[in-house]
Formats: sequence, structure tokens, C-alpha cells
Amino acid sequence: MPASRKCPDELRQRAIREVRTTGRPLAHVAKDLGIHKEALRGWVRQAEADHGERDTG
Repeated sequence: MPASRKCPDELRQRAIREVRTTGRPLAHVAKDLGIHKEALRGWVRQAEADHGERDTG
């Protein structure tokens, strides 16, 4: 089993901020930062839920 790689909080916050403020496609931001696009999609969705911008139910 491969070792789990946890993304640093700074990178996670930077990626979320870039998606939300620039309007760039999520896949482009993920590629530029070297992270998987589905991971970034989950982070953005969670951030939206945390800020009451997304229905979690």
C-alpha cells in the first residue's frame, strides 16, 4: 500500500483561493499546482459548505 500524502494546509488554502477568486477552471489550477483535480474539487466543495454557500444535505 502506498504511503498517504497529506497536502500542506498552505497549498490547500492557496488552491481554494485561486479557484474561487480567479474564475480559472478547476482542472487548470490543479495542474498548475501539481494536485489531483478531484482532490481540489472536494476541497472547494467543502470550503463552500463551511461558508454556507453549498447545501450539504
